[in-house]
Amino acid sequence: MTSWLETAGTKIYSVITEMGRVLIFLSQTLQGTVSRPFFLKNVLKQMEQIGVNSIPVVLTTALSTGMVLALQSYTGFKRFGAESLIGTVVSLSMTRELGPVLTGLMVAGRAGAAMAAELGTMRVTEQIDALATLATNPMKYLVVPRFIASTIMMFFLTVLGMIIGIAGGYFVGVKILGTNPVTYINQSIDNTEVTDIWYGLLKSLVFGAVVGLIGCYKGFNTDGGAEGVGKATTGAVVVSCMLILILDYFLSALLW
Repeated sequence: MTSWLETAGTKIYSVITEMGRVLIFLSQTLQGTVSRPFFLKNVLKQMEQIGVNSIPVVLTTALSTGMVLALQSYTGFKRFGAESLIGTVVSLSMTRELGPVLTGLMVAGRAGAAMAAELGTMRVTEQIDALATLATNPMKYLVVPRFIASTIMMFFLTVLGMIIGIAGGYFVGVKILGTNPVTYINQSIDNTEVTDIWYGLLKSLVFGAVVGLIGCYKGFNTDGGAEGVGKATTGAVVVSCMLILILDYFLSALLW
C-alpha cells in the first residue's frame, strides 16, 4: 500500500513540477517578447519556416476535411430532406472547430517537431551554451522568435484553412452532389455569424502559442544526446496535440 502511494505521489509531484517549469518558461518568453533587443530577422525567418512551409499540409488537410464533411452531411441529411443545410454544417464546422483544431494539429506535427529537434540538437551540441558565453540571451535569440512566429502564422494558416475547407465543401456539395448553389451559399452566409469566425481565429492564436511554447520548451531542455533529441521531438508533438484538444473544449465552453 505504501509503495503504491509513494509511486502515485512521485508521479503527481513530477507532473506539478513540470507544469511549474513550463509556466516559468512561458513567463520568461512573454517577458522577452516585450523587451529589447528585438531579433526581427529571426522572427521573419521562423515565420517562413513555420507558416509558409506548412501551407501545403494545411491546404491538403482543410480541403479533404471540407469535402468529406460535405459528403457525410449530404448522406445524413438526405434521409430527412435537409440537403440545403450542408453549407451551414460545413461553414460552422470549419470556422468554429475543424479549421483551428486541424490546423493546430498539423502545425504541431510539422513545425512543433522541427522546433524541438532543432533546439534539442543545439542544446546537446552545446551551441546554446556558446550563445550565452557570447553575451547573447538564448531565450531572446532562439525561443522568442519561434514563439511569436508560431502564434502569428497559426492565425493566417487557420484563415487559409477555413477558406479552403469551405471551398472544398462547396465543390462536393454543388458540383458533385448537385445541391443548389444559391441555396448553399445563402444558408452558409445566413447561419454563420462574424463571431463564429473570430472565436475560431482566437482559438488559433492560443493553439499557435501552445505549439511554439511546447516545441521550444522541449527542445530547450533536452539532454541525453541523440536519444534525448528524439524524446524531446516526440514529446513536443504529443503534448502540443493533447493541449490543443483539451484547450479546445474549454475555449468552446467559454466562448459559446
